[in-house]
Amino acid sequence: MASAILPFSTDILIIGAGPAGLAAALAAANQSSIITVIDENQAPGGQIWRGGPASWRDERAHDLWRALANCLNVRIVYGVRIVATSADKEFLLETPGGAQKLTWNKLIICSGARELLLPFPGWTLPGVTGAGGLQALIKGGMPVEGKRVAVAGSGPLLLAVAETVIRAGGKVVSIIETKSSQNLIRFFLALLKSHRGKLLQSLKLFWQLKRVRYRHNARVITAHGEQRLLGISLQQGDKKIDLSCDLLACGFGLLPNLEIGTLLGCEIRDGCIVVDTNQASTRADVWVAGEACGIGGVDKALAEGHIAGLAAIGLAAESDAIACRAHARQFADLLKQSFAIDDSLRKLCKSDTLVCRCEDVSARQLREHSDWRTAKLMTRAGMGACQGRICGAACQFMFGWDAPGLRQPVFPTKTSTLAALSGAAGDVEK
Repeated sequence: MASAILPFSTDILIIGAGPAGLAAALAAANQSSIITVIDENQAPGGQIWRGGPASWRDERAHDLWRALANCLNVRIVYGVRIVATSADKEFLLETPGGAQKLTWNKLIICSGARELLLPFPGWTLPGVTGAGGLQALIKGGMPVEGKRVAVAGSGPLLLAVAETVIRAGGKVVSIIETKSSQNLIRFFLALLKSHRGKLLQSLKLFWQLKRVRYRHNARVITAHGEQRLLGISLQQGDKKIDLSCDLLACGFGLLPNLEIGTLLGCEIRDGCIVVDTNQASTRADVWVAGEACGIGGVDKALAEGHIAGLAAIGLAAESDAIACRAHARQFADLLKQSFAIDDSLRKLCKSDTLVCRCEDVSARQLREHSDWRTAKLMTRAGMGACQGRICGAACQFMFGWDAPGLRQPVFPTKTSTLAALSGAAGDVEK
């Protein structure tokens, strides 16, 4: 099933080997079409099932993987990044073996999401990461045994990250939740009414974390240290609390990865790629599933991936799949309402706080300008390695600016790959 060499062309191309991408591949594999799944990572699973089969604890992941192992028309290629469109229905890719052009007939985008990182004093210190980022590092083998870890932000992800830390031998000094106890009670009552399976998962996590101090209506206001993180200050109501810690994981929410959809001209609305009931985008022969069309977690990704895979081969989804999607989207809406980012977090960023860490641009420098484009031209914000993915999203939240524009190449890449875009490197042989 896996291969180190991409085909020159494929009937169905799936971007992303996470839950949505794997579900789409299996659903579409019933026909004899050649299906190619590409992913930047070195193993399947995406961010939710990170680390490959040896790391998976969700039996659904193993079921999908075993089923795909019998699909001889499906190949999955790792370490691949889309750089640009080189022609209609053709991508220029950067692979471990160099530049590669890949043509496709139908496309399913399952590009997932990335974390929203918000600046606050000390957020650039070594030891401060995103919540999902720390979880990914641990799954990738980073040792945390004996480390003191604070987990801060909002939402159920904080519990999952804390459990990952403890399972890896770390000590969680506190879970710091921005929402009030009233917000959390309303959320759990809603789970009791309509999502009892999720409620049981949450209660299981709380039981596993029973020895961890859980603070609500609290937020980290400063991370302290010189060469590395030494501790944090947090505000809980009227109290200021200082904690010593070695690592701080901050979870402010997720943002859909829209680069590929934007590159192809798909309609974007409310920060997501717009899809119809068959997961089809506004671009012909392009379907979208998972976080790229709305943050919602693994259940939503699996349901939408299945529906998109069937639609790509001209089949209608079963009523059970449609019902599962509806239920998963209902839960996604509940999460969005219950853990919407708190406006008060805008105040965490001080004038001398770095917002663009790639180009060392502070909030004071950015506030002198009225929009992202002007700030970028005058300060170089967003012109570093992340190309505005981190600081641009932060500026959207803090200043209400429009999102950074997109131009090719969509990721930093090698000059040899760019040469292939202009044809200087020649086409790859069939």
